[in-house]
Amino acid sequence: MLRYATLLILIVFAGMTAGYSQSKPTHALTGYVRQAGSNEPISGATIFVQETRAGTVTSKDGFFIIPLVDGRYSVRISHIGFVTEVLSFAVTKQLVVNIELGTDTKYLEEVVVQTEAPDKNIRKVELGVTQLSIKNIRRIPAFMGEVDVVRSLLLLPGVTSVGEGATGINVRGGSIDQNLVLMDDAPLFNTSHLLGFFSVFNPDIVRDLTLHRGGIAPSYGGRASSVLDIKIKEPETERWSAYGGIGIVSSRAGVEGPIIKNKLTMLAATRLSFNDFLFSIGPASLNGTRANFYDLTTKVKWQLSENHTISSTGYYGRDIFKLPSDSLSGVEINASSTQFDYQTLAGTIKWNYLINSRLNLSTTAVWSQYKTETSAPDSANQFRLVAEVMHKQIKSDLSIAVNEKHAVQVGISGIDYYIQPNKLTPGPFSNALPFALPTERAFELAAYAQDEWKVSESTSLLAGLRYSTLLNDGPATARTYGNDLPRLPGTTTTTTPYAAGTIYHSSGGLEPRLALRVNVGEGRSVKIGYNRIRQYIQLVSNTTAALPTSRWVLSDANIKPQIADQLSAGYFMNGKQNEYEASAEVYYKTLTNAIDYRDGANLQRNAAPETDVLQGKGQAYGLEMLVRKNKGAWTGWVSYTYSRTLLTITSPFPEAQVNNGQTYPANFDKPHTLNATATYRPSLRFSMSLNFTYSTGRPITQPYGRARLNNVVVPIYINRNQERIPDYHRLDFSMLFEQDPAKKRKVQQSWNFSVYNVYAHKNAYSVFYKFDPRQLTDAFKLSIFGTIFPSLTYNVRF
Repeated sequence: MLRYATLLILIVFAGMTAGYSQSKPTHALTGYVRQAGSNEPISGATIFVQETRAGTVTSKDGFFIIPLVDGRYSVRISHIGFVTEVLSFAVTKQLVVNIELGTDTKYLEEVVVQTEAPDKNIRKVELGVTQLSIKNIRRIPAFMGEVDVVRSLLLLPGVTSVGEGATGINVRGGSIDQNLVLMDDAPLFNTSHLLGFFSVFNPDIVRDLTLHRGGIAPSYGGRASSVLDIKIKEPETERWSAYGGIGIVSSRAGVEGPIIKNKLTMLAATRLSFNDFLFSIGPASLNGTRANFYDLTTKVKWQLSENHTISSTGYYGRDIFKLPSDSLSGVEINASSTQFDYQTLAGTIKWNYLINSRLNLSTTAVWSQYKTETSAPDSANQFRLVAEVMHKQIKSDLSIAVNEKHAVQVGISGIDYYIQPNKLTPGPFSNALPFALPTERAFELAAYAQDEWKVSESTSLLAGLRYSTLLNDGPATARTYGNDLPRLPGTTTTTTPYAAGTIYHSSGGLEPRLALRVNVGEGRSVKIGYNRIRQYIQLVSNTTAALPTSRWVLSDANIKPQIADQLSAGYFMNGKQNEYEASAEVYYKTLTNAIDYRDGANLQRNAAPETDVLQGKGQAYGLEMLVRKNKGAWTGWVSYTYSRTLLTITSPFPEAQVNNGQTYPANFDKPHTLNATATYRPSLRFSMSLNFTYSTGRPITQPYGRARLNNVVVPIYINRNQERIPDYHRLDFSMLFEQDPAKKRKVQQSWNFSVYNVYAHKNAYSVFYKFDPRQLTDAFKLSIFGTIFPSLTYNVRF
């Protein structure tokens, strides 16, 4: 079926390419730009044809295409941090070249936050897109010495979290489930280890990451706020190498190299954490605590020919977290010891086919599974509570280099969702009762097309359209509610069973995307953009920071898909040969069918989650400003974000309203955020980094008074999220000691010393009250990291 769909795409666009034929024979200069030695692709390298003054930049895989009239050309290939090459090519037929750029070891002008080229922030059409390289993420001060890919995003404008140690990130007023996180095209449903303290991405094998928070290309869909695209590096093709590191929290090891030189290569990297001994030397109340994780990432690349490449990426990660004594099961069972066990298994197989100088086809099969298990060993209350989310997908993307002014992309995608919400199995002597919530099944189908049109030297337009639809599949029981009663358990008017293979509900629509860039002077540009995105799967949790065991649900007739419409505009400027950058972006986003929850919602055991889920309207707006220094011994940036996220949940019934139908701030609404990062690198062997962050405290719901019922003091709550915890601020520091890269060694070593929370500020994660029969005592604040955390990490590479 996929083969016929691909053939149909080729037929449709054959006429388009024919319409741009020229009188002289035309072919194309096509190829890849890679780093000499490691063979890693160089993203954003500039390809400039001196005779025609035409140029382009390489894609994330180092790939480029330039249509040219037959002849001989001098081509300049350059990228910051690499030695520039000028090569001569005779273009008389389809020409595929492999270009290697050597590292300029004397180049000290590091880019701390690196976009795809020195002035790509000015020339690219999209706005709200930032790329970070792992080389520079390593220099950001890290908590407990663990280089964290996701935590580094919190230093960018428009990115926040609800608190230290919380799972996920909030981007431009969105919840954590509104971020599509991809590892080599595989979506991950939980990106954290140890309940949110660290991310699942091994820094040893991450090449770079790109965060799309504004202009989101039509090839992406399914999440309402952002796309975080993380790419695993290409394995070495020339020789085998091994690397690793030892830290306080985890140790790392990896190996990569050619199985068949320049043909078949692979890498495998793992992290292991065994932290139980840390709790045994702590307070007695922590004895018996378990907090461990491990993960394994693999990648295999097979270069069949210059035109055919097959690559496969795999990931497996598992966490075990256990408290010695608690009542956190959340299933109305008092257990003396609850254990959380959650794991992710994901993989992709990608075939890239360079059909000719104008057409490139990429087809990917994706499989991603997220599984959680909560258990207790007590014989009287023994149980296992299991939940699972499965994502199976196949997609195909076709890139068409029509001519120098038009670059077209089209694609199709099909996703098969399967969700087992919660299934409880009691032990043989347990008092717990078994239950299993009904499974959910659906298919998400999508197709898209986009054209990047270079209108003139100063103006470019990116126009795209995506269509997506969700088809709910049986077995299922569809519930219908009347309009004269609130949606509560017991108010169902009809229930209709559907067998497996029966499509009982569908929803979908068009998702237009548009971006315009206009140069308004040397090194300056103005951009505007608009995009609409539909989200069909959501994480439902009525806690501020979602636990790994929080429940995923699919949209249906009762829980409608969330629809985000975002309009953004920005001004970008570079100065002093791209040494300095400055930008300012404003955005306004509306959210249709925004989700919140009824007071006292019990989502974990609810077979009809729509009775606890409330939907209404949301709006988010803000201003993001960034000033950055890219070159010199001192590099860094300062960013400021003003952002608001407001919800309005109204209903004819008081039970289905929040704040009596009045607008209120979302849990992750933080109006002011300031980040400053500086790196001092006087030599290739030493660098020192500082970063400071400040943000407004998040909203909380506090009691307005108290009442006494049968000599029991009960707090009285009126409105939701009308107060805030104290403001957050923190300073971090790190030093990196490396060996001189200009000197070739068989063993390369480095040391990283970091200090998290230098002045030991006790930032509040939450605020709570203590009650007694006489009075409401003072408020207490809970701090997750209330002191200084020094750490030392040793890294080695063979």
